[in-house]
Amino acid sequence: MDIEQLKHDLKEMIITECEKEDITPDEIENDVELFSDESGLELDSLDALQISMSIQKKYGIRLVDPKEFRRVVTTIDALSEFIKEQNE
Repeated sequence: MDIEQLKHDLKEMIITECEKEDITPDEIENDVELFSDESGLELDSLDALQISMSIQKKYGIRLVDPKEFRRVVTTIDALSEFIKEQNE
């Protein structure tokens, strides 16, 4: 699994699932907290649910525990590493 392609795919998934079409994947920094003002995404709890469902659908990884979700879905870097580890 190519980690750079995975990061790009995750950014596209977040943009699509959270209906943030006014931002491009290149505008999302890999090391910025996704649920912070710094990301520019303005994500909320409904977006978190959408992201969780998309990760399950696309990668077969369930993140039903809110604590685990907050631990894993922090940055694109952290999320991509988690998915890569789960698929090894």
